[in-house]
Amino acid sequence: MRKTWWLLVVPVLLAGCATVGYYNQAAQGHLALMASARPIEDWVADPATPQALRERLLRAQEIRRFAAESLGLPDNGSYTSYADLQRPAAVWNVFATPELSLQLKTWCYPVLGCASYRGYFDRADAEKMAADLQAAGYDVNVAAVPAYSTLGWFDDPLLNTFIHAPEVELARLVFHELSHQVVYVRDDTVFNESFATAVEREGVRRWLAAHGDDRQRAAWVAYSGRREDFLALLRTHRRQLGEIFASAATVEEKRAAKAAVFDKLQRQYRQLRSERWNGFAGYDRFFERKLSSAHLAAVGAYNDRVPSFEALLAESGGDLPAFYARVRQLGALEPARRTAELNRLAPQVAQTD
Repeated sequence: MRKTWWLLVVPVLLAGCATVGYYNQAAQGHLALMASARPIEDWVADPATPQALRERLLRAQEIRRFAAESLGLPDNGSYTSYADLQRPAAVWNVFATPELSLQLKTWCYPVLGCASYRGYFDRADAEKMAADLQAAGYDVNVAAVPAYSTLGWFDDPLLNTFIHAPEVELARLVFHELSHQVVYVRDDTVFNESFATAVEREGVRRWLAAHGDDRQRAAWVAYSGRREDFLALLRTHRRQLGEIFASAATVEEKRAAKAAVFDKLQRQYRQLRSERWNGFAGYDRFFERKLSSAHLAAVGAYNDRVPSFEALLAESGGDLPAFYARVRQLGALEPARRTAELNRLAPQVAQTD
């Protein structure tokens, strides 16, 4: 580790204006994660390392080199080590919205500002926080997160929580998390996550062009189409919820209308899966839960501004370093001007905010 102990509270999901207990779990959780990490070379040389893991770590090294050499992402110690956390997620993030709102609750942290989620290293702690928020009248969403970025303060390791994911998913995640080290804007989760999502998509496209085969490229095209269908479906119903919440209806009328929207969302998803996706069930886990405004708002945080960033990349001629420079300029604007510029880049997005 390159930083002093107190900087354990720097990562967005770790630091916060919270109780001593929250700081304690954050510090202990991050210390344990970093202590578990060993250089990839050590794992590869260790005869006890399973061959499947060895091969994935070697492939991850190729992805890491590609990120630096072909995508202009930071060339540092991040993702050059590996840790087995002996659990299925790195952290569990809690998202929350008021019952009749799509506005994500924010938590504010020293150094990095405010973010629209709260992270826990223990699922039970996240579930307790979610229960407390529900008791206070919030819609909640507890999301298992395979990785998080410390924004370059630490050398983030590869983790067991994603190392065995399909190759494209592994590349996508590494590109996404490294993007947070390129640009990070205080108090703007949607900006940060949408930028990283735009970079991951472009990165995967370029990775597959250079290293993929026809089967992988065809699978990515199919996946991308289903992803856009999924996002459009959620966007439509989120817009309907926004209209309901902004109406002059009574609280009880809004609750009934909200429930009807979610019922319709489930029906239309089943229809989409059957008629357009030929039974593809990859999104079933999302829809098997009791969905709430917090689920739709959380998805939006990672995707709403992606079209704006993709348009900015096109304006930059596909030159990623030039694109990153433009994004830094955008991030330096005061919020209202930043929003106006993002709306200029993708007017259709502004209409659905």
